[in-house]
Amino acid sequence: MINACICTIGDEILIGQVVDTNSSHLATALEEAGLHVSRMLSIGDNKKDIRETLRRELRHNAVVITTGGLGPTKDDITKGVLARLSGSTRLVEHPGQLEVIRRILAGRGLDMLPSNQAQALVPEKAEVIINELGTAPIMVFRNLPGGGTLYALPGVPHEAVGAIPAVLEDIRGHQPLSHILHRSVMVYGLAESALAELIAPWEDALPADMHLAYLPHMLTGMRLRLSIYDCTPEEGEARIQKQLEGLQAILGDRIYSLEDSTLEKTLGEIFKAHGLTVSAAESCTGGEIAHLFTSVPGSSAYFLGSVTSYAIPVKERVLGVPSETIEKYGVVSSEVAAAMATGARTLMGSDYSVATTGLAGPSGDENNPVGTVWVGVSGPNGTQTARFLFKNDRKRNIERFSASALNFLRTFVLADLNN
Repeated sequence: MINACICTIGDEILIGQVVDTNSSHLATALEEAGLHVSRMLSIGDNKKDIRETLRRELRHNAVVITTGGLGPTKDDITKGVLARLSGSTRLVEHPGQLEVIRRILAGRGLDMLPSNQAQALVPEKAEVIINELGTAPIMVFRNLPGGGTLYALPGVPHEAVGAIPAVLEDIRGHQPLSHILHRSVMVYGLAESALAELIAPWEDALPADMHLAYLPHMLTGMRLRLSIYDCTPEEGEARIQKQLEGLQAILGDRIYSLEDSTLEKTLGEIFKAHGLTVSAAESCTGGEIAHLFTSVPGSSAYFLGSVTSYAIPVKERVLGVPSETIEKYGVVSSEVAAAMATGARTLMGSDYSVATTGLAGPSGDENNPVGTVWVGVSGPNGTQTARFLFKNDRKRNIERFSASALNFLRTFVLADLNN
């Protein structure tokens, strides 16, 4: 297994001014290509720190990738450090990158400044992969102290991500990569600790060369990632499939997808496969459920619409929730959630509907603590409700409310389809 290290360079990352998304994209691509990412580091704009960090990582990794520090301003010092690291400080102009710089500046109506032209200068010992998306070239340094290869990428996110295919092609041309197989299992409705305890016997029995990772997310639940390293694709698929069958026997319908997916996408596939439609009535989620549904391309085939009935009069006048129901049981109640779901389904003529009413925060009431949500779902065979309680801040509560509503709807629809 070939090790790789990712280093992001820039004070703006260390002080929290900029979020490092480059490392995430690079790590995903490297792992899928068959490299093992041993470390991800952030370094400030300090020559000594950059030089010493890169020297150390080149001793331990066959591939080191840097992003950042290649711009036209004085704080962009990476190129100079790399020149010294390669053993030659002489810079030469790369005509291909210079032409890209001219084209980009002309397209923006800008004149070529000396600082712009200087970006086409590269260390004498660097190989260049032309960056078509920006002004800083992608540089490759081979046989550096320690024996590793270093790829220097721009820090601008769309440029760094855009460079990944060319970098991977170069790595494949110079490194004997092994095959890595990853399979994801999406689970909802179990806390990480409860899930780990439930599947412990299965996990303990996994072969030594299989690795399981728990990857939680507010909106998608738990992604279990099962990986095999150094295998052929055919062998890996067969062995992982056998393990997944055992996992499905334990978790049942808590598994909503056998690939890296989302609840809203999975629901959409169910609705399209069976020619069904859905609508929503949202109070405490404020349109988040509608946003999740419509974030899936092609959702107009099954998602008819949503009512954000935040105020009581909207619940009554638009959704037809009886005022006496609200007075008797309160807005945050099973009865109101059921009436909202039924009202939305009637109003929009959908096969199914989902509704939410709750208290996202920061305050609760005498009957319902902060983080309480009642979810109602309605379909051809009746209406059901469920109560969920979360203890997060307002934004996270809304996310958890929405995800729980989608999962409750999923189990409700599947029960209908299986009867």
